[in-house]
Amino acid sequence: MSGASPNASGTSVAREAELRAGIVHTACEMERLGINQGTSGNVSTRCGEGFLITPSGVPAHALSADAIVWLPMDVEADASVFAQHRPSTEWRCHRDILRARSEIGAVVHTHSSAATAIAIHGRDIPAHHYMVAAAGGNSIRCAPYATFGSQALSDYALEALKDRTACLLAHHGVIAVGHDLARALWLANEVEVLAKQYLMASQLGPPPLLSDDEIAEVVKKFSNYGLRRGSGSDGS
Repeated sequence: MSGASPNASGTSVAREAELRAGIVHTACEMERLGINQGTSGNVSTRCGEGFLITPSGVPAHALSADAIVWLPMDVEADASVFAQHRPSTEWRCHRDILRARSEIGAVVHTHSSAATAIAIHGRDIPAHHYMVAAAGGNSIRCAPYATFGSQALSDYALEALKDRTACLLAHHGVIAVGHDLARALWLANEVEVLAKQYLMASQLGPPPLLSDDEIAEVVKKFSNYGLRRGSGSDGS
């Protein structure tokens, strides 16, 4: 299995196999949920001394566990690993987020339609609904545009993700992060739901927004909930 050696990843073969299968499942779920399509988007998760990430140019239905690429956390563009493997072109975003945020275990990037429509206008998703607080604050910020796969895009995404677990990328898509793949996938889908709500509400005029104090109260409540199997994502 490519990159599966315990000496490479620093984790057990069984654990790495589980994480690889989890990435394949997540990518397929992104398509099933309608938040990604074709070869767009990418997924990563921590694995030992590095991270596993989807390969470049492979649609979800064609992914296999063996195709998932392991990269060391200190990887650079001139690393020898790139002569053997083709990780997602957005590997810099995944590397930088995982390096900067020790509490984050997984990163999901989508091109979901409604959220991307808002990102095309370079707009944040404001606090029109209390579930905006699921991303950690009173808005889901939109990072400035930069070419896909560039270091500039990664830098902009990191800034937009300060004190947040999701952001938009101008003219591009969405990044959602979480302590594991399930949480990151759930949040990526929630961002798309919120984007649809915001676009629909805007047809009646500028939506009224919740105050910072109201959102802060929801953020506080969410800290005791989290995503649980068999329960509502908002604790209901």
